[in-house]
Parts: sequence; C-alpha cells; structure tokens
Amino acid sequence: MKLSYVSLDMPFRYPFTISRGTKTHQPTLVVCLEHIGIKGYGEAPEISYYPVTRKKMIEDAQTKRTFIEKFAFTSPDRYWHYLYHVFPQNSFLLCALDIASWDLYGKILRKPLYEIWKLDPAKCPQTDYTIGIDTIEKMVEKIKDKPWPIYKIKLGTPGDLRIMEALRASTDALFRVDANAGWSLEEALEIIPRLKDMGVEFVEQPLAKENWEGMKILREKSVLPLIADESCVAETDVKKCGDYFHGINIKLTKCGGITPALRMISHAKDLGLKVMVGSMNETSIGTAAIAQMLPLLDYVDMDGPLLLKEDIAEGLRFENGKAVLTASPGLGIIPSPQLQFN
Repeated sequence: MKLSYVSLDMPFRYPFTISRGTKTHQPTLVVCLEHIGIKGYGEAPEISYYPVTRKKMIEDAQTKRTFIEKFAFTSPDRYWHYLYHVFPQNSFLLCALDIASWDLYGKILRKPLYEIWKLDPAKCPQTDYTIGIDTIEKMVEKIKDKPWPIYKIKLGTPGDLRIMEALRASTDALFRVDANAGWSLEEALEIIPRLKDMGVEFVEQPLAKENWEGMKILREKSVLPLIADESCVAETDVKKCGDYFHGINIKLTKCGGITPALRMISHAKDLGLKVMVGSMNETSIGTAAIAQMLPLLDYVDMDGPLLLKEDIAEGLRFENGKAVLTASPGLGIIPSPQLQFN
C-alpha cells in the first residue's frame, strides 16, 4: 500500500453561513491509497467546530505512515478495524482512509460499492439543496438561482419565521429545516408548529447537543419529526438518540467513514429510527461515498459539490435531485488529473 494526499481550499458559490458562523472556503484533505497498481480515493473536510484540522490529519498520517502502508490489505472492514486502533482520536483521517479503501476494494473487484452491498440502485432518495443563512433577499435569490425539489433551510436566527415565510412565498418545493442547535426549547416549541404549516418535512438538531432534558420534552410535543445531527456523532450515540429523536443524520467524517456508517444505519433501523446521511461540504470524492449508500437511506443531504464553485472529480451527477448511480467500480468517480498528490 502507498499513501499520498493533497490539501485543498474549495471556494463556495456563496458564503456559507449556519448558526455557528460563516465561511467562504471549505478546507479538505483528499487521500489516495495505491495497491497492486490500483488507486482508491477518499476525503475528509476540516470543520471548525470539531477539533481535527487538516494539519492534524497530515501530521498523524505522516507519523503513522508505516502503519498505513504496511497493512496486508484484503478488505475495507479489516483495514478499518486496524486503522481505528492506529488513529483512535482522529475519526476524520480514519474516514478519508476508509473511503479510499472502499474505492480501492470496489476497483479490485470491478464493481460499484452498491453492487457489492447488494443494493438496488433504483431506490435512491432525492438530495436536498442547502440554503445557508443570509439576508432574506439573498436566500430567496439562492432558491431562484437553483431550482430544486427539496431545500434544506439553515435557521437559528431571531428572524427565522420571517425567513421561512419569504422562502415559502418563492417556491412550492419541499422544505427541511436545520437549526444547527440554534434554538432554546421555548423557541422550538413556538417555531415548529408554524413550520409544519409551511410544508416543512422535518427539523434537524433543534437544540444544543447536550440538552437531552429539553429534547425529551420536545420529542413528546413536536408535530414534526426531529433528526439528530450534532447529538449523533459516533456509533455509541445511536441508541441514546433513539429515546430523544425520530431519526439520525450520519456524517461520514464524524463517525469515521463508510464502515461504521453502515453499522450505524443497521442499528438505527433496528431501533425504528429514520436514517439520513449528511454532507459536510465534501467535493464529489467524499460525496460519491454517500451516493453508494443511497438505497439504504430515508433522507440524504449530499449537496456539497453543488455548493462549491468548482469540483475535483468527474462521475457524480444529479437528475431531478437524485444522484445517478452508474456501473463504474468503487466510488464511481475519476479525480481531476490536475490534483497534485504528495
């Protein structure tokens, strides 16, 4: 096995604002694993409110390069378990390496991942398109600039209801709302019934991740399904979320890649929870990993490449809000030849 990587700053089409802050670029790390002449690619973005930077990912990869490269690769599952003990505190790097190993594995078998997992490519939910917090006029402009069947609206401001009223007046599309832990219990109890009247499908992470007491009350009273995001980071969070939410949003980067995400999906379904996999503004490389899992999901948020000004891979495309799964092996993508891997 041979490891290489490239660090990138991907500009957004619009400044991307959520209740936690604004960014104009998405920092990300793309890795390549080469084995028997075949290359697999993976990705992990840097997220400011999680304590893993690209610098940390690169330092860990360099320090433990020998461990990464000397493993006798036979399957992604075995490789993930091995790497989990090598990088127990770095789920981000673990995610990038895990995605790359699945891409590699699919290419070795000459099959797309969904076929390896025996999934039906016709059963794919539509992805939403995210409208970040901005002036009301700008948020309306973003919707008109990108006609789409489902929008995820970022909220968590004093003017949330005014925003939603203006957006609803601009489109008949289905809405989802993501408060990014930006509401108090009292605000959520007031706002959510109004959102239901506006055609909102569900609300993602309404309260702070540690506000379990508030979530217990809100789950009992909410007229809309509630989906955990910040409250559901790793596999160990799934069971607890089952008592406080109606579903979970799995982020590959946070949980450590495809391998644990597949286990989380299975566990959530056993608990009767709805399952969503979400974007952390990955390019098509990281987003293609989500695409391969689509037939397993109730909802998906995989709009990262749509929010960026440019992309770094080909092979992922959308039709009527759905990612199109092809017969190409592994992730089904081809990285840009301009990428300079170290």
